[in-house]
Amino acid sequence: MALFDSAPRSICVLRLSAIGDVCNAIAAVQTIQRQWPQTKITWITGKLEAQLIHDLENINVIIFDKKQGLKAYRQLWTTLKGEQFDALLHMQYAFRASIATLGIKATYKLGFDATRSQDFQTWFTNQHVPSPNAPHVLDGMLAFAQFLGIKDTTPKWALTYSDSDNQWAEEKLNVHKRNLVIVPGASKAYKNWMAEGYAAVIQYVYDKGWNIILAGSPAQVETDLAARILKLIDCPVTNLVGNSTLKQMLALLDKSDLVIAPDTGPAHMANAMNTPVIGLYAHHNPQRTGPYSYREYVVSAYEDAIKAETGKEISELNWRSRVKDESAMNRIQAAQVTQMFDKAVKDFHLSDKVSSNTI
Repeated sequence: MALFDSAPRSICVLRLSAIGDVCNAIAAVQTIQRQWPQTKITWITGKLEAQLIHDLENINVIIFDKKQGLKAYRQLWTTLKGEQFDALLHMQYAFRASIATLGIKATYKLGFDATRSQDFQTWFTNQHVPSPNAPHVLDGMLAFAQFLGIKDTTPKWALTYSDSDNQWAEEKLNVHKRNLVIVPGASKAYKNWMAEGYAAVIQYVYDKGWNIILAGSPAQVETDLAARILKLIDCPVTNLVGNSTLKQMLALLDKSDLVIAPDTGPAHMANAMNTPVIGLYAHHNPQRTGPYSYREYVVSAYEDAIKAETGKEISELNWRSRVKDESAMNRIQAAQVTQMFDKAVKDFHLSDKVSSNTI
């Protein structure tokens, strides 16, 4: 039975981080907006994540800067003083996020049920959203919308960027070739594939006539990886790692023809823009955390790595089981990635050289 049989007056969304999870949450929130456009939505999120969602239509974004410690909670609660929501969607089970709920007044406080919740989240909620059979993070978030009373929970994204971001991206793309954006690094080094693998894939794709761009954040782990890749290749590559804003990155991913990335935020940003993604995974089950619409195109070493580590098949393990071996990504072979590249080129009709996205 749905929690609401008509549009609630106001909803508060609590999803502080990370970029990939916020991308998934966007789809869930926008299903609510499609059915109940008059419902006032307030979204509490992190400082970086706010850059992605600050201009979403009809959403009031409140920044929670965790680096400020206790001050961040006081500022949040002061901002929300006098505010009473019909429902709070507590979409992050981290304990620090649960503490934030103590100063959020809502008739219903929705959280994950026992299957998905962690860190005592159920202590801070009064409505426990039944977990769907599908394991993906996004399916868990869409369950919140369904629990509220949303009839169509088909995930669709409506993300925007400015004209200047669009112009920046267009200047980086080659209008005469297909454009591949490789985001080689994640914020956590163990999620990253080896530079030698990327170098082999870049040479393969370049020989096919494509333009290749490296992109990513200014984090040291990402810039160092990009530097190692560049030392191993002879073909021309545009290196934008550390040289874009989040919205510039979004525009670039939107306008590119194909993306290759490990388990990191830009993979989900590309997914949200309907740009095909080849995900590279070994530590988390891509059926749970992979780019939602492109899980068929993931190159995964997870199955082999988790069996080598535990001696068990996936079906015998907890759905959250993570590979701890920090060298697990090295199980991925360049040939697997180039084969997946060829499959994506065929499936998405990218064999012609001129990109329809950039002309």
